[in-house]
Amino acid sequence: MSATPPLDRIDRRILALLQADGRITNQKLSERVALSPSACLARVRRLERAGFIQGYHARLDPFRLEVGVVLFAEVTLKAHGAEELARFDAAIAAFPQIVEASHVSGAYDYLLKVVVADLPEWTRIGEQLTAPEAGADRINTHVLLRKPKIFIGYPVDIG
Repeated sequence: MSATPPLDRIDRRILALLQADGRITNQKLSERVALSPSACLARVRRLERAGFIQGYHARLDPFRLEVGVVLFAEVTLKAHGAEELARFDAAIAAFPQIVEASHVSGAYDYLLKVVVADLPEWTRIGEQLTAPEAGADRINTHVLLRKPKIFIGYPVDIG
């Protein structure tokens, strides 16, 4: 695979604008970055192909949706080799309730964001994750009470 070309100021501006409003039309986007619509669309497609843009979606409020319980789980694995990491990655991928997972440094190995109907459902999932096939040793759980600040995007330096 060839190296990704560096982002210029216009690319960064496009990324910042799309991150702020994924529904912006190409026409409006092109006006905001001072490019023709076709040149702007070509840049957006290039940014998508290069993996800078991973997708477009609506940000939903879990409390208004009444999705159940949203929790964060700190997971420590029994072993830390490549095989064990791959096995745990496969185990968590099998659960649609695990909506986000990050392999992290520090006191635990993974931070999971989980959405379940109730705590007994989470208990069942936790038991499966601590089974020998999945490889988790300990799970520390934090239930989401409220969200005083929501994720709205990554900082993009537009120079």
